[in-house]
Formats: sequence, structure tokens, C-alpha cells
Amino acid sequence: MTNSHPSTSHPSPTTAEPGDPGCPGGLTVLDPPDLSGPADASDGPADGPAAPSTTVQDRLAGRLSDITSLHEHTGRLVRARGLPATLDAVLASGAALLGADRGVLVTLTPGGGPGQPVGLGLDRASLGALETVPTEQSLLARLLREHDRPEQLHSPDLAEDPAIGDRLRELAVHLGLGGAVGLPLATVEDGPLAAAVWFYDRPAEPTPCQRELARHYCEIAAPLLAKQLEAERIRRTTEALRRGLLPDHLPRAAGLRLAARIAPAGLDRSSGSDWYDAIPLPDGTVGLTVGSVSGDGPGAGPGSAPGAAAAMGRIRAALRAYAVLEGEDPVSVLGDLELLLKTTEPTRTATAVYAWVEPEERRITLAGAGHCPPVLVGRHGAAFVETSLSAPLGMLACWEAPGVEFTAERGDTLLLYTEGLARRCGPTLHSGQANLRRAAADAPRDVRIDPDRLCAHLLAVCPDPDAAPATEDLMLLAARFE
Repeated sequence: MTNSHPSTSHPSPTTAEPGDPGCPGGLTVLDPPDLSGPADASDGPADGPAAPSTTVQDRLAGRLSDITSLHEHTGRLVRARGLPATLDAVLASGAALLGADRGVLVTLTPGGGPGQPVGLGLDRASLGALETVPTEQSLLARLLREHDRPEQLHSPDLAEDPAIGDRLRELAVHLGLGGAVGLPLATVEDGPLAAAVWFYDRPAEPTPCQRELARHYCEIAAPLLAKQLEAERIRRTTEALRRGLLPDHLPRAAGLRLAARIAPAGLDRSSGSDWYDAIPLPDGTVGLTVGSVSGDGPGAGPGSAPGAAAAMGRIRAALRAYAVLEGEDPVSVLGDLELLLKTTEPTRTATAVYAWVEPEERRITLAGAGHCPPVLVGRHGAAFVETSLSAPLGMLACWEAPGVEFTAERGDTLLLYTEGLARRCGPTLHSGQANLRRAAADAPRDVRIDPDRLCAHLLAVCPDPDAAPATEDLMLLAARFE
């Protein structure tokens, strides 16, 4: 295949390496024809036959159909929410505009390499196979170049194209790929952002109009994709910082096995932030705690989530200090936390449970502040540890509540969890707590005796599949007495 350029394009290079765009019979860098206006009456004799007028009407109708199609696909793109939905929209709309059957898209990672591929009509195994194509043969790699990036790549038959490397020709036969069209998604400000290649199931090539529409679509999609990629980078960074505010490991204590799980809600939906902690104390005992911070005042919404996460980190750090000073008295620990919250975080509230655990004697003393009751899982079932009714911290002029003391049996597991998990286990908080207790009681014995497996089991079976997207963190801390 030869190069095709408008008269204003730079001349084609006189030499080209095999496998590069521009090689005879191979991939071609295409500059699609300009969408100039329809021919007017001067295209034919003014008083001639009616054919020219009919041709103009046909061209106008075709142009209107193309513009309508482009408008519909860009509208779907604008309505996409989140990066995965945006990438899926780009692949699906590009395939529709080109008349293609399948496609693959990769974004450029901050480190400069290609990210995880996203496929249309290609399963995970097929995407994995395409990742084995060497960089020098990869269509996607060429479209992601910072310099000498082609505007478009096209091969009418990958399996027979002499400019395609051996590995890609082999995969084209194995995967049943015929023709291919590739387009970059780039902006002047950001440079290359992503690259997409669409495949036909047979040897084929798009019409010039299809190429033009796809190119215009990618030009529109690129700045929208840039915003989604930036939002995703911010989300990942924020989530990493948020997780960094939680323990990076759980302590080891003789006679006690600990496990924890957290599934944080997206910061775009959440208005609070949960914590869990296991604090080794100087006398060999352990302080266990879970809690949730919310606020920024009444009616705080998702915009307050980053601030709540930062406040959670401060409150958890303070609670660790109070636990070291007076950990054997959970009421005093939460009372001190209440005073700190009202003094330094006056627009926020928090719910919390703090338990002081003596592993050797399996003695537990705990107190709760407006929080869900813990669950004690034993060999004969599971039961709530009923804490006295109390308000969240920061709600009343003075918080106070009595502590609860009990002794666990060898093999029992104490579950502490936040409200987000309970609300995802049922239509109401009360029913969700009941469903969580029931799921713990009904867990297989080999699951109940392993706190790590029990946490994973409860997070897998409890969340209601019909529930709305999580607006609260799902957090669980399990301590098994051995």
C-alpha cells in the first residue's frame, strides 16, 4: 500500500525501515481528505439536466447523516462517568463509525509505558496475546510515540501485510483478525494519551468518510479523556494517601490472631472516612478499635470526603496515644477522644468502638460511642456484644457511657465493623447487622476458625447486590482467641 497525503502534507520519506508506516504494501500513514462543503451549482451547467442537483442533495443528506452519527457518539462519550466507562465508549463508538468488529485501547501511564489494555470483542486471553507483540511491531506503540506519531494507521489484511512483524501476523491468523485501523488520542497540551486499534473480522478497509469521522471523533474524545485520566490519577493518589493513614500491618500477640479488611468508598461519593487499628500496649495487652469520622457541618456531602479522611488520620493517631496512656479503660479513651474532637474538630462527629483485650485470659473490656455492636463468633453460633446506647462523639455537651466486660472462649472470634458494612448487608441498618451476624454464624467451620478467611467470606457474602453504590467505607477487624 502506498502513502496517501494531501498536497499540503510533508513529502513521504525516501526510505523506510520494514515495519514502519510508509513501507510499500504495508501500514500507511493517512491524512484523510478534508470535509469540504458540498459542490454547488457551479459544478455543472446551470441549465443542464437535474442530475447535478440530485447529486448535491445526496451529498447533503450523507453529510447530515454523518454529522448526526458523530453527534450521537460524542453525546454518549460526554455522558460516560469514570475512566472505564469513557474507554468503553471510545472503543464502541470508534468501531461503529469505522464499521469494525473488535478493538483494543491502551492509555499511556505516568511512567511513559502502555497501561493495561481494554478490549472490545476480545477476551482476556486475546488481550494477553496481543501484549506479547514486540514494541517494534506494535501498532499501539507507534500511535503512542511522542514524536513522529502517525495520524492514522491502516492495514487491509494483517495476516498478509509484509510490513507487519511475524508475531503480529501470527496472532492475526490465530485470533481471526483481518483489516485494522489505528488512531491516536492526543492533545497539543498533553501529548499522547492513549491509542486505539480497531479490527475487522475479514480483510477490509474503511471508506475515506469512515476514516474522517473516526478521526474527528478521536479529536473530540482526547480532551475529555485527558480530564478523566487526570481525575483517575488524583483518585489513585488520594486513595493511596488514605490507605497510608491506616495500619500497614497488624501486630502479633500470643494467643491472638488478627485480620482486617477495608473496601473504601470512592471519594467522589463518600462524605466520611473509617478507621481500624490494633494497638500493642506496653503490658502485653492489645487495643482494638474501629470508627468512622464524618462532618464539615450539617449536610456535608461528597466534597467533604478528603477533609474527613485527613481528620480520620488525626483522630486515629490521637486514639493510639490515649490507648497507650489509659488503654485498659475504654470509657476514658473514648472520653478523651470526645474532648479532642470537640476542641480541634468542632464541625465533625465520630462513632467508635474501643476494646481492651487481654489475650492470655481472653478478657475483653469495651465501650462504644454510637457505633454498631460487635459480634462474638463461637463454635455454637454468633451473638451481638450489646454495648449500652450512646451518642456519637461530638454530638452532646458531654459524652459518657458505661463499659462492658466479658470473657471469650478459646476459639471465639470478636468482629468489629463499621456502619458502612452493615448498611450494605441489608435494606436497613438493623437488618444489615442481623444479616452480618447470621452470615458469621453460618460460615463453614474451616472459615470461622481462620480470621482472615472469615473477613474475606463476610465481605463476599454480605453486601447486598441490589444496593446502591457504596457511599461509606466497608471495614472489618477480626480477633480470634487461641
